[in-house]
Amino acid sequence: MSKIAFVFPGQGSQAVGMGKELAEKHPEIMAYFSKVDERLNVPLSKLIFEGPKEELTLTYNTQPALLTTSIAILDFFQQSGIKADYVAGHSLGEYTALVAAGVLSFEDGAYAVRKRGEFMEHAVPNGEGSMAAVLGLDRDALLKVTEEVSGSGLSVSLANLNCPGQIVISGSREGVKIAGEKAKEAGAKRVLPLEVSGPFHSTLMKPAANQLREVLDELQMKDAEIPVIANVTAEPISASLEIKDKLIEQLYSPVLWEDSVEKMISLGVDTFIEIGPGKVLSGLIKKIDKTVKTYSVSDEASAQAVLDALKEEKL
Repeated sequence: MSKIAFVFPGQGSQAVGMGKELAEKHPEIMAYFSKVDERLNVPLSKLIFEGPKEELTLTYNTQPALLTTSIAILDFFQQSGIKADYVAGHSLGEYTALVAAGVLSFEDGAYAVRKRGEFMEHAVPNGEGSMAAVLGLDRDALLKVTEEVSGSGLSVSLANLNCPGQIVISGSREGVKIAGEKAKEAGAKRVLPLEVSGPFHSTLMKPAANQLREVLDELQMKDAEIPVIANVTAEPISASLEIKDKLIEQLYSPVLWEDSVEKMISLGVDTFIEIGPGKVLSGLIKKIDKTVKTYSVSDEASAQAVLDALKEEKL
């Protein structure tokens, strides 16, 4: 029996104007943007629709902006009656998946990631941490490199295991630089520094994790109505207490995206629908397994195209 997974993008997929066309045409979609302004007490919707880009890309703005837009697009798409058997999200996208699964209310999800963004932004002084994408080296070889560099006293670790041959490392600026050089010596094709405001998904984020727990403790979290594949374990989870623990760990642990996709495929998923701006996850999923079907929904036209394609499959 074929199964469907909804997947939700993380930071990097944001764009000025995302969700605007849908919101202007459909009052029930615009309502999400009004609600987030009210919950956060900032004019986030104006920033999403009009920019400037530099402000939208600040971590504490990007995170609630992406969650809001993705959930608004999900609401529009789900009016067709399409349901997911599993949900997952990449890093920040995991929170969107939790809203989709009924674990967090939309407003609480937006508030949680706003605070998460603030804590991440301030956990490490600007310029002291960095991240880089390592292309063309397998995880065992890269893990050996990061462990060797960390063992010398410079913090660096695997951060995002995105797909075969694409792994992001994160840590202190010097640690990432030296690990990048050693990765090339070990056979990596390229090492690309990333424009980020901090060393996300590294042990340097542990101060932010303690602050995040306090915020999550204030919010009502329910058991998931749809199994969520956790970034930290690449396993389905549904119990709210376990979900909360995994969200704390997620801040300073690697995102096991490749493993998560493989887990969903092993559970019978053969159709992945990326919901939100961009097509980053669809591209990664195709690199993990070319046999599965991937679709992206970011506006009314793409939603209709996906519905038509799914109907075609059933005929």
